[in-house]
Amino acid sequence: MKKLLILVFVLIGSTLAIAQVDKEKLALDVSKADAANTKQLMTYIWKRYSTATVSGQVKATVVTEFSFNEKGEIQVKQVGGESAEKQKPGLRGKMQENQMEAGAEYIGKALELSLAYTYMTKGQLMDFIDKATVTEKDGVIEATGTDIYVKGDKLTILIDSKTSLFINKKFSSALDKDPVDGEIKYAKFSSGVVYGSETTLNLPAKKAVITATNKDYTQRTN
Repeated sequence: MKKLLILVFVLIGSTLAIAQVDKEKLALDVSKADAANTKQLMTYIWKRYSTATVSGQVKATVVTEFSFNEKGEIQVKQVGGESAEKQKPGLRGKMQENQMEAGAEYIGKALELSLAYTYMTKGQLMDFIDKATVTEKDGVIEATGTDIYVKGDKLTILIDSKTSLFINKKFSSALDKDPVDGEIKYAKFSSGVVYGSETTLNLPAKKAVITATNKDYTQRTN
């Protein structure tokens, strides 16, 4: 019986050691795959179509153009959008305009926050996986960690074990001390390049939901 218990503890210790080695390898594999994927995405320009609803009613739409610079940093430029609110006359109109500007700024900050979880640097990604709890089932690796950008935030990443590329990300964070929950869905071109296809943000403090879809991908000519 005593020998059996010793053998069990040895096997458990060996399993933990292997898991640690696998997690280090995972960090390297994922960061390498993400870097190679980003290099291919750098040849594209695309648009993000964002819709903001409050209490279920559409309040605004925003069209943003995305691209990468030579350093691999994401570049964002608003190219369109409109408010669903009808402009009121006089002082009420001015107050409404101020509220709309504040709301647009809040939405912009929320979308910017989502980008931080979507496009992580190599260092951020490797540090996250190193500290994360990692499991694998049916060819999908799940990594969950906390305190990524702000104290108390949480991120869960689903990774394809064959390609080491992202399948899905879910995060909970804070914006101006308000809670924010987000989900980033990934899709794949026929070439195998993976891209963030859709982002959904829940902003309960404002009773708002933002849905952002990336499309109109075109190859850069320069």
